[in-house]
Amino acid sequence: MHKRTIFAATLAALFSLTACTEKSSQPQQVEVNPENIKAHITFLADDTLKGRDTGSEGYQIAANYVKSHFKQMGLKPRGEFDSYEQQVTFRKAFLEPESAKMIVENAGQTTEITMPDQFFISGSALHTDSMVTAETVFVGYGVVSEEFGYNDYQDLDVEGKIVVALTGRPADLPSEEGAHIGSGSEKVRHAAERGAVGYITLHTPKRDKVRAYATSAKYANGPRYSWLDNNGKPYGKFDEIKGGGYLHFDHADALFEGASMTAEQVFSADSADEKISGFALNAKVTLAAKTRHEEITSPNLIGVLEGSDPTLKDEFVVFSAHLDHIGMSSHGDHEDNINNGALDNASGVSILLETARMLSMQAEKPKRSVLFVVVTGEEKGLLGSSYFAQNPTVPVMNMVANVNLDMPLILYPFADVIAFGSTHSTLGPIVERAAAKIDISLSEDPMPEQALFTRSDHYSFVKAGIPSVFLMTGFQSKDPNVNGGEIFKDFLKNHYHQHSDQTDLPIRYDVAAEFAKVNMMIGLEIANQQDRPKWNDGDFFGKTFAQ
Repeated sequence: MHKRTIFAATLAALFSLTACTEKSSQPQQVEVNPENIKAHITFLADDTLKGRDTGSEGYQIAANYVKSHFKQMGLKPRGEFDSYEQQVTFRKAFLEPESAKMIVENAGQTTEITMPDQFFISGSALHTDSMVTAETVFVGYGVVSEEFGYNDYQDLDVEGKIVVALTGRPADLPSEEGAHIGSGSEKVRHAAERGAVGYITLHTPKRDKVRAYATSAKYANGPRYSWLDNNGKPYGKFDEIKGGGYLHFDHADALFEGASMTAEQVFSADSADEKISGFALNAKVTLAAKTRHEEITSPNLIGVLEGSDPTLKDEFVVFSAHLDHIGMSSHGDHEDNINNGALDNASGVSILLETARMLSMQAEKPKRSVLFVVVTGEEKGLLGSSYFAQNPTVPVMNMVANVNLDMPLILYPFADVIAFGSTHSTLGPIVERAAAKIDISLSEDPMPEQALFTRSDHYSFVKAGIPSVFLMTGFQSKDPNVNGGEIFKDFLKNHYHQHSDQTDLPIRYDVAAEFAKVNMMIGLEIANQQDRPKWNDGDFFGKTFAQ
């Protein structure tokens, strides 16, 4: 059968299935339906959608699909102009071929660093033609945190200079707090606020063991996305920073020539987790690039199930999941160049939809309203959720909590869940209590080195001051013959952001149904309790963003 015929048949069967389910189900007998989840994933991960890239036709088809289900469930539109959509305008910045330059002058020698094997740079969201020449200052990791006693800029003058900083962060910072403090956006902000005009990140041998330089460099020529505010300005970008680059450790010697430490000594200290302080460099650096800009739009999708309590219905429990994936591959020699994103994140959206269906058909509606937010641009840097959090369609103070669904690995019968961020607020006990009702336990983060707390859309809600958790399947398995941790790590290594993340993986739809049940129980627990979730006393994120 022709692929388009298969796609149409799947769509027809899907709507028939949904209609039958909704006509025959009695509200008091609402049960999770794994076949619904299977139908959703099958549709969203179909080749016809070509990987649901942000702003693409395939993404819009997926968005229309989500909207149709919101409407069938009776969710009220809470997007713009009485619709389910909130349009986000993005600027795509393309680096012009052969335009990137990095030149180091030191001790009478001029060293030209070549792209992409020695350094790389991305297109600028702000400038189509950028060039800066300035003296340089090494600032260690470039982190600043009063709470943890770090100020890598102390006693350093970076006004009018190019900052040189190690990738990563000090090893003694806690995983989740450290991920925020050591994020690229925070580092560049600190540099800009202190008058720097450029920013060079040093790739280190320590970092190379986690993510090889070559892995990052192969994406250098791809466009970089930013969302535009009402004035047409790219959000989170600093006009003070006129140039930047990411430099391989093998080509950093010229920067440190004649300084108080050599590049080798700096990298050795980083690998040994020793304290590193900044110092002036003798090098002058020129950074230059040309960029081409395009603009696209892509919608977030927002629907609400109104609460039943006359007072609490004005507060919202927010479920979120990203609908976009990475689209078509432009590199690699595999004949399949469509990245379908079955588990990243068709599974999360599908479980959100099934959660919405179950809640909408309950005999007794939740006391608080439940807001379902399906976002675009997650793969471009959490951009759709950032836009929504900064431009909410309901009052931000009325959003009491966010439960985010991103890449639940429904490949094995999980016995526990992980709720990244659960230790920061009263959401931790809430998640644990809700999951226990169906014999699922709550486990601690098994991969703190991955710093997943800052790598999905709940982080945008955290930065808006809203207690949030990122819900995933845990490593424990109900089947003693199955090692959930090994399956999880195998997916990250062999399928994550690859064409093989598609529906021929051994997806367990009964497991997906169990995850949807856990998700619904958490939502009900938050929606029906009298007190709204709160940040724990003295919590770093609560103090940083909720005050």
